[in-house]
Amino acid sequence: MSSNDSQLRIVDTTLRDGSHAIAHQYRVDQVRQIARALDRSGVWAIAVGHGDGLGASSIQYGFPRHTDEELIAAAAEVVEDAEIAVAVLPGIGTKRDLEAARDAGASVVRVSTVCTEADIGIQHLRLARELGMTAHSHLNTAHLLDAERFVEQARIVVDAGSQAVFIVDSAGALLTNDVRRRIAALRDALPGVAIGMHEHNNLSLAVANSAAAVEEGATLVDASLAGLGAGAGNCQTEALVAVLERMRIETGIDLWTLQDVADELVRGEVMQRPIVLDRLSMTMGFASVPASYLLHAIRAAERFGLDPRDIIIELGRRKVVVGQEDAIIGIAAEMAAIPRGES
Repeated sequence: MSSNDSQLRIVDTTLRDGSHAIAHQYRVDQVRQIARALDRSGVWAIAVGHGDGLGASSIQYGFPRHTDEELIAAAAEVVEDAEIAVAVLPGIGTKRDLEAARDAGASVVRVSTVCTEADIGIQHLRLARELGMTAHSHLNTAHLLDAERFVEQARIVVDAGSQAVFIVDSAGALLTNDVRRRIAALRDALPGVAIGMHEHNNLSLAVANSAAAVEEGATLVDASLAGLGAGAGNCQTEALVAVLERMRIETGIDLWTLQDVADELVRGEVMQRPIVLDRLSMTMGFASVPASYLLHAIRAAERFGLDPRDIIIELGRRKVVVGQEDAIIGIAAEMAAIPRGES
C-alpha cells in the first residue's frame, strides 16, 4: 500500500509489542519468518525490537536473546516493501541506539511518552528527522486526558516534527465513544497530520475500537498477530483486517497470509501461553491501569495477603502511569495495614 497519509496503513507490532509476552526471547529465524510473511501480506510497516524500545535490554526491562540491531537487520534482510519501525522511550533509548537501528535497516521511529508528558520526546523526534527517518509519536496511557487536553499535547509533538500522532490505549481502558471523540478532535485540530490508534484488549474492545478509529479518520493502526502482547494482548491483526474488509474499508492486505502465519508460527511456535482475557487483565482495563503493573500487583498481593484486584483498583484510583511500578510495594503495605471495610 502507498505510504500516502490519506490511505490506511497497518503497522504490525508482533515483533515488538509481542515481545513482552515471550520475555523478549525472539530468535532471529523467527523474526525472519514472521517479517517475511508480514511483508508478503502487504502491511505498511513491521515494528521490531525489545518490547520496551531501543536500549531497553537490562535487569529492569529484561534481557533479550538477541540485540535490537540483530533483530532489525534480520527483518530488513527479508522484507521487500514494508518499512521497519522501532520504538524509542525517552530515558531508555539513546541517540546511539537510534543511529544503530537506522544503520541496521529501520526507517520509522515511534517516540513513546506518557500523554501528559509529550514534551520529553521533542529531541528524539527532531533527531529522527535529522537521521532521515519517518518520525511518529506514541502518546500512551491516553485515558488520562480528555479529547481537548490530548490535542494540546499532540500539538507539542507535531510542532517538534512528528508526522503522525498515535492514541495509545496502554490500559485497554477506552470505550468506543472515547476513541471516536479523541480521533475526531485530532482530525479537526491537526489537518495534514496522520492519526494513529494503538489498542490493548483488556476490555475486549481492541478490534472494535481500532475499527471505529478508522471510521473517524485514523489512517494508521497498530495490531499484532494472534493479539500477541502483554496481559490481554493487543489488537489482533488478522481479526482487524477481516472486520475492516467486512466494513468495505480497503486494507490492501492478504488476510489468508496473516491467518496462516498467526496460526502456524505465532500460535504454533512463538506463543508460550494463550492470550486470554481473565479476571486480572480485565480488571486492569476496568481500573485504567497499564499492563506493566500486572505482575507487580500479583507479587505484592502474595506478599501482603491481598486480592490483586484490590491493588489494581487502588492503582487506578491513584492514576498511575508507566514507570511508577516500584511504588506498588508501598501502596500494598498501606492497604494491608488498613482493616477491611475501612478506607
